[in-house]
Amino acid sequence: MHPTNAMTPSLLPADQHNTELLANAHPPSWKNPTPTGPYNLIAIGGGTAGIIAALGTAGLGGKAALIERHLLGGDCLNYGCVPSKALIRAARDVRGRESLASLNLPLPQSLPPKTPDLFSAAMERMRQLRARISHHDSAQRFKNLGVDVFLGDARFSGPSELEVAGQKLTFKRCVIATGARAAKPDVPGLEEIGYLTNETVFSLTELPRRLIVIGGGPIGCELAQAFRRFGSEVHLVHRGSRLLPKDDPAAAEVIAKQFAREGISLHLNARPMRAQNTASGKELVISTNGQEQTFAADAILVAVGRTPNTEGLGLEAARVKYNSRGVEVDDFLRTANSRIYAAGDIIGKEQFTHAADAMARLCIQNAFFSLAFFGRKRLSKLVIPWTTYTDPEVAHIGLTPAAAAEKGIEITSYREDLSRVDRAILDGEEEGFAVIHCRQGTSQVVGGTIVASHAGEMIGELSLLMTRRLPLSALSSTIHCYPTQVEVLKRIGDQYNKSRLTPGVAGLLKTILRWRW
Repeated sequence: MHPTNAMTPSLLPADQHNTELLANAHPPSWKNPTPTGPYNLIAIGGGTAGIIAALGTAGLGGKAALIERHLLGGDCLNYGCVPSKALIRAARDVRGRESLASLNLPLPQSLPPKTPDLFSAAMERMRQLRARISHHDSAQRFKNLGVDVFLGDARFSGPSELEVAGQKLTFKRCVIATGARAAKPDVPGLEEIGYLTNETVFSLTELPRRLIVIGGGPIGCELAQAFRRFGSEVHLVHRGSRLLPKDDPAAAEVIAKQFAREGISLHLNARPMRAQNTASGKELVISTNGQEQTFAADAILVAVGRTPNTEGLGLEAARVKYNSRGVEVDDFLRTANSRIYAAGDIIGKEQFTHAADAMARLCIQNAFFSLAFFGRKRLSKLVIPWTTYTDPEVAHIGLTPAAAAEKGIEITSYREDLSRVDRAILDGEEEGFAVIHCRQGTSQVVGGTIVASHAGEMIGELSLLMTRRLPLSALSSTIHCYPTQVEVLKRIGDQYNKSRLTPGVAGLLKTILRWRW
């Protein structure tokens, strides 16, 4: 066994929960194994893509290694999906107090007051749950499953070898899965006064009274709403003309209206100009249509995109090409070096945990079974949904109308509002809709968007339709429980069936019914 060359990361606050997390994700006393012979596969990066690639190889009987310089579990466990959804859930429960008023129900006196202490308690709950889940991504668990775990900085020293913690490892195949990090904004003064990202915001123990969020994408929208629900005064600054630029404009409009109802101040078409510290706190100057405004805050959260983690890997020695967007791969996820693949956020496409999982599985198949009856699989053939976990949630899959127009694909869209769905009415959650796009003249689903309280749970039906190439009419013939909000999809299936009822078909049906009677 050899010591690691990576310093044990620190997590704030240094409580029992973060201590438990570190014991799993980067054990302070961990000793790297001694490598013997070439590995069938080495995964660089202990996030979702790297973990799945290494475990998948070991599960098939291969010799696998997993290298991580920071925390096993990657962004998802430590700074992304897990902590954010724990916080969002708590914020949704806090919001439920106000929802009683919208349902014309009195607020029970037994409910505790809405105070910053709720935020502190929610953050501790988040840390506790994150530590619990970290056992799934622990170094010891991976070792027990047959994976050699190396903690330290990996650097290629040749096309089929790399070094970590003073040891040389050779491989037959390698997967680069080093992920991405929060992009730094180009705002004069911001670096000097300090700001939060998704990598530091979950270390907070006290609620900022005033929060400025820069960026109107998924991360910015999710956290802006969560902090507002806990009681922060929130300003959201976004360069674009609407929130969630990759989603359906109608979905973004629903979220903007919801944010306005909840008291979030939106500043669209706004550009951060400069930042500074003052006696009243941090100040950010923004420009909107040529007019400057100044806002004070106790904290500034930046969510303006992601930067690939390509530094220090020695990619040139491995003959792997990369650019500002990440490692370059072909449609089979191969790099310029045919021995080396890349998956997850590092390739700059579809930056979601479930996408990283799917890419890692694709890498294993293409690396080891491309000559067998399984064949090779293409990244472009994966059908990958995504969800923004605001309230209501925005879930999307496939093409939007704008994307279809760019590709020259003519579509027919079928839409149903939640205000026509009984369960949504009963839940008081009528602000939302579902829309499904079909290739014109066919029942082939090419895309869709759902805006609903649990849209992320509902989008799976559209994912199944597209993956298995089932017709839209399948939604109508599938029996859904009543009352549920997912009935909105069944209604769209009925819509499609009615659209097929041409005058000729209607006349034929009348004749058949008349004859049968």
